[in-house]
Amino acid sequence: MTRFRPCIDLHAGSVKQIVGGTLSTISDSSLKTNFTSEHPSAYYADLYKKHGLTGAHVIMLGPGNDEAAKEALAAWKGGMQVGGGITEKNAREWIERGAEKVIITSYLFPDSKFSMERLEAVLQALENDKEKLVMDLSCRRKDDKWFVATNKWQTITEFELNQESISLLEPHCSEFLIHAADVEGLQRGIDHELVSKLAEWCTIPVTYAGGGRSIEDLELVKKLSHGKVDLTIGSALDIFGGSGVKFAECVKWNQEQRM
Repeated sequence: MTRFRPCIDLHAGSVKQIVGGTLSTISDSSLKTNFTSEHPSAYYADLYKKHGLTGAHVIMLGPGNDEAAKEALAAWKGGMQVGGGITEKNAREWIERGAEKVIITSYLFPDSKFSMERLEAVLQALENDKEKLVMDLSCRRKDDKWFVATNKWQTITEFELNQESISLLEPHCSEFLIHAADVEGLQRGIDHELVSKLAEWCTIPVTYAGGGRSIEDLELVKKLSHGKVDLTIGSALDIFGGSGVKFAECVKWNQEQRM
């Protein structure tokens, strides 16, 4: 059943909400930030733990975020997922630091092409426990199709999201996290077609993020995906300076779905 999934996005050591398409691998001069929190990452981890909001993802957007990520994981050991710069060299380390699962994306697409060899190396580092692995297939539209976007969503790879590619990856992970990078942080509404397609293609849990702007979007995602896709709402949330959605409403939504 569709549920609200919370997030902690980290940039330069702070909790922020950023317009995804403005992230750059070169400099931050073009970066557009919707919100920078006065609270540390652990504050949000504690908040999610208090309300039993499992499946939250902590995303490190670039360097300088390790300590903030560690603080969040320490506040709720085994309760959240972590991503950003994950490779076979540090995947196990992040699990030991308290992550429930690690999220991997850019590392799997060297030279914009998918590497099964790298995926297998990460799994081996996790003792071949695919339940510890989430694949981030965040994407951008090109020629009316969706292609995985890496390196802070700036590099559009050759890897198209479709039934074939999803079926290829599903046996190797426990769930997918998919940001629609073109609408991430804009609060202009979700990508209806992508949500519908994800429900059609995926047989394992999948979380969609991008454009969520109201509590009604949870009902919309539930309807479009027949309850198969979860939704992350970021910039529109009151706890991140937004005015479209109250955090308490999302907590209540999840409670109602369980009932």
